[in-house]
Amino acid sequence: MALDVPAFLLSPSGPVSSAPNSDPQKKKYMDERLSEEGLQKEVISPSPSETSFPELNAKTEMNASSAFFLCSVLVLLIVLVLFAVLWRHRKCNLTNIWRSKKFSTNGPAGLPEHYSSNLRTIYHFDYHTLKRATENFHPRNQLGKGGFGPVYQGRLDDGRRIAVKQLCLGGKSGQGESEFLAEVRMLTSIQHKNLVRLIGCCSEGSQRLVVYEFMKNRSLDCLIYENSEIFLSWKTRFQIILGIARGLQYLHEDSNLRIVHRDIKASNILLNDKFQPKISDFGLARLFPEDEAYLSAQFAGTLGYTAPEYAIKGELSEKADIYSFGVLTLEIICSRKNTDLTLPAKMQYLPEYAWKLYESSIVLDLVDPRLKADKIEEDDVLYVCQVALLCLQPYPSLRPSMSEVVAMLTSKTKQIASPVKPAFLDRRRGIDMDITSPFSCEIVSEFFPSPASDSIILPPKLEGKCSLS
Repeated sequence: MALDVPAFLLSPSGPVSSAPNSDPQKKKYMDERLSEEGLQKEVISPSPSETSFPELNAKTEMNASSAFFLCSVLVLLIVLVLFAVLWRHRKCNLTNIWRSKKFSTNGPAGLPEHYSSNLRTIYHFDYHTLKRATENFHPRNQLGKGGFGPVYQGRLDDGRRIAVKQLCLGGKSGQGESEFLAEVRMLTSIQHKNLVRLIGCCSEGSQRLVVYEFMKNRSLDCLIYENSEIFLSWKTRFQIILGIARGLQYLHEDSNLRIVHRDIKASNILLNDKFQPKISDFGLARLFPEDEAYLSAQFAGTLGYTAPEYAIKGELSEKADIYSFGVLTLEIICSRKNTDLTLPAKMQYLPEYAWKLYESSIVLDLVDPRLKADKIEEDDVLYVCQVALLCLQPYPSLRPSMSEVVAMLTSKTKQIASPVKPAFLDRRRGIDMDITSPFSCEIVSEFFPSPASDSIILPPKLEGKCSLS
């Protein structure tokens, strides 16, 4: 490549002298070169402002972090709002039942004005939701039938299994409506591991439904009366008896309300997957004034379980539940109903038969034969039979309280008072005779419906005489 070199640099005279102003052309060239180099240095040299770039970068990063944080918070808020909207939409058929005028404190007679302050939150279900959950109340989903209507199993949209009791309303009489209100109000005021848990209810048009937690092992009567494939060992039966006693103790003594159930029987005892008993069906339950020994009440209950003083004179107290508990305990021990007219005459009425065996010191003949094969502790069974007979004493004052029953069942000493002859109603004899004892209900004859019936009834017509005091 040819270089454009000024002629004076190629002068044959040799190197140019460095004397100043020796050659004007050379001086001009050098000035131009220096000028160009200075310009380049000016362009290439770093700007003074470059030294502030790290500070600007830090500020930019901080702004970016703040923006990211704010965006994250905003996205999270949006997600939460969407979740809340979806949840509310899903639960749109559930509302707090106590916002409804149907469930004001002006409900059934006997409810205190402060009732609403003790309420737990339950939900009011749409009728179509429960209809869908039970497959239109299909017969194959029916778990059983109580005094006021059938009970169905169902599954909600969220997968929860429930039990739905469909109450039968009694037209203008209001029967069913008052039981519905009473049960809902009772179960929202009490809570115990041996009481069924109320999830919600439905009051829509003529429909009255109560929704409970689902009990896998259904009701006790399905296991002790029928030929069930599930065998209840003595240990399981004892735990069921003790659990029922503790539930009643809570109702009578430990709850903030004093409650008499009035319908303790096998079909009203539900069993969960661990066979823990839960008392259910509070439609007949009554609130009890703290300062009253008993109430005068129209008889309502299930025959065979009812205390004589209540069935005959309408004197209701906690001791009526204790009598029912005694009958139920005998049923659990021997796996039979309290009345069975297919058996020989002396065995037909369970409390009477149990007492005869106890008097003869052969009460173990009462025990379910399958339990004998299970190698039970005979002393334990005999002891529980004694407790049951104490609950069947003729005078209410002679019956133990439920806290005393629990104490006896959990006692290690197993020493209790000997029971006297229980009070019971004899359905077989037509009576027109004098009563010599101060209390004898065994000679009372009633026109009862079939004893095998498990129905709720009004006071029966009585014949004969009976002295209760």
